[in-house]
Amino acid sequence: MATSPPPVGYRAWLAVVSVALAIFAVVSAEMLPIGLLTPIAHSLDQSVGQSSLIISLPSWVAAITAPCVVLIFNRINRRSLLLFFMLLLLGSNLMAAWVNDFHWLLFARILFGISMGGIWCMAGSLAIRLVPLHVVGLATSIIFSGIAAASVLGVPLGVYLGDLWGWRFAFICIAIMVAVVFVMLYWSLPSLETDPTAHWSSSLDVLKQKNVLFGLAITVFMVMAQFSAYTFIRPLLQSVAQFSDQHISALLLFYGFFGILGNFTAGHFAQKYLWQTLCTIAVFIGVSLLIFAYFGGSQSISIILLLIWGMAYGGVSVSLMTWMMRAAPTQIEIASAFNISMFNLSIGLGAFTGGLIVDHMGLEQNLISAAVFSTVAALLILLCVKTRNQPQPLESKRP
Repeated sequence: MATSPPPVGYRAWLAVVSVALAIFAVVSAEMLPIGLLTPIAHSLDQSVGQSSLIISLPSWVAAITAPCVVLIFNRINRRSLLLFFMLLLLGSNLMAAWVNDFHWLLFARILFGISMGGIWCMAGSLAIRLVPLHVVGLATSIIFSGIAAASVLGVPLGVYLGDLWGWRFAFICIAIMVAVVFVMLYWSLPSLETDPTAHWSSSLDVLKQKNVLFGLAITVFMVMAQFSAYTFIRPLLQSVAQFSDQHISALLLFYGFFGILGNFTAGHFAQKYLWQTLCTIAVFIGVSLLIFAYFGGSQSISIILLLIWGMAYGGVSVSLMTWMMRAAPTQIEIASAFNISMFNLSIGLGAFTGGLIVDHMGLEQNLISAAVFSTVAALLILLCVKTRNQPQPLESKRP
């Protein structure tokens, strides 16, 4: 007679929720300037193009920070290190709200990028250390729901507060939330000892594994597809679909709600059907963007496509992290760090590529280009399956 799995204590679930809120705060702080770029530029006497550095620079800094955190601080307890980066996140947002010079704002965003890389590389791999194996899938989905939740509540609320009381107040609100999450993490996180054997040679060993390399390549093209298109979601809805300003915030809210739904749906199916889930996500993103390029002028069609797009992308982070956890089950933190590094590099690269295409060819051509990126990701997944390099499910033991 099969025995039922042991129950999970409330403190473990509180730790999972706290990590999810940390992710929520990081993503909110990362994406907040997208909606406040114009008032920030005007306030600091900068062009909008120049001011966009406060968005792209932290992503590139985080891409460098993530693997360095794992390798340089390999002997430091992960609980202590996560709390340190939360304090750095708090300080960077307070500094961003305080400074009056653009160069100091860039410095604050560099500090934010360091904290983002540090938090991301640890948070993504914490689920398997906080809860038993039979609920790791649910815990991972909860942690990564912070991404979709930030797009639903964090960014629109920040923009709303910025419009009411100025962009500085929006950063102050993020800082207050970070302080609350810090207290929750301090109380709920157990001691998280590290494996001091992690070093540069072991990281290179991870990069020699074909399923890890496939996972990183899939990450690049899938994230580039998303951010080459999503960076220009506002002009897309205004110029192509002809929505008014008052409708766009509501549409983005629905986009985010469907993203949360997609996060938990993908997290559930990825436990048994990982490559099929990722391939389905890539196909749905590509098809929705391609159809939008040709039929986005119809508002009813564009709404349907936007919701499909949001639900599909909502499952990307949890599915990619599940891939990396399975690809390197004994070196999850290092594999996660490289994945976060490529993820952030791809955000910047996707936004940069999309900007070039939009400037020279237009919004519709950019959607077609993004659909091509997503198609390449799907083909890489199929190639991985054909060559039998897809990762296998985790065994019933912790790394």
